[in-house]
Amino acid sequence: MIKSFSEFSTNALLKIGDEELLQNFDTPKPIGLYTFIWATESHVNVVVDGVPIELRQHQILTLTAIQHFQFVSGNGLLVYQFNREFYCIKDHDQEVSCVGLLFFGNDTIPIVTLDKKEQDKFNMLHEVFIDEIDTEDTIQSEMLRMLMARFIIKITRLLKSDNGMENFQKKTNDTLRQFNILVETHFKKEHSVTFYANQLNKSPKTLSNSFAKYSRSPLQIIHDRLILETKRQLLYTDKSAKEIAYNIGFEDPSHLSRLFKKQTSQTLTAFKEKQASII
Repeated sequence: MIKSFSEFSTNALLKIGDEELLQNFDTPKPIGLYTFIWATESHVNVVVDGVPIELRQHQILTLTAIQHFQFVSGNGLLVYQFNREFYCIKDHDQEVSCVGLLFFGNDTIPIVTLDKKEQDKFNMLHEVFIDEIDTEDTIQSEMLRMLMARFIIKITRLLKSDNGMENFQKKTNDTLRQFNILVETHFKKEHSVTFYANQLNKSPKTLSNSFAKYSRSPLQIIHDRLILETKRQLLYTDKSAKEIAYNIGFEDPSHLSRLFKKQTSQTLTAFKEKQASII
């Protein structure tokens, strides 16, 4: 069972399903999407960044898009997957953002255990998720994003509680994690790989080599974040294209226009007009 939501205007993607979503990961490779794996019926065996992990029943594992993942065994799973365009396009508190505690803000592999009370709460939330993903109307995307924010807030609270986290004593790739945090912090002013390499005390070449086994280079990540912010401001503010360009650090608005067209195959104006026509 796989249900999905996509939004043409932002390239947003949300998937909700079972172990079928993980069948293609019989060998280790980047998971590609922010992912929650919830063992509802039995133990689940996976490998994350080379670390074998056994999820016990009623545990939820959090993965970032860049982590290498292998699905070994398990059934009766609930799996939630989404991309940055789905969740990170809206403003969220720092703790529950895409660089928050569950994702790049944490240096271990986060796992939370649900007691009976929390199981009931998460089961109810899942039922609402399914109802909304089957309801196609003009506010569907807002409802689904709100539900995901609630899901993330609940897991973050459990993670911060005394007994909520299992520490497998395995750090995520620290360079990748710190780079993503730095980009989130500075992308509106700094667009060059050199700046971020200096912040990490590395040469640009060394930093790029650190990303060699992943699907995106440091420059692609910077550009993706700029495009995501541009879309967010086009969709959710009244700022002109020129104002948006200045707001995210482009001295010449034409540079943003060219980057946006290259990345999306649309002009800024065409993107906004198409979204307005959909609404």
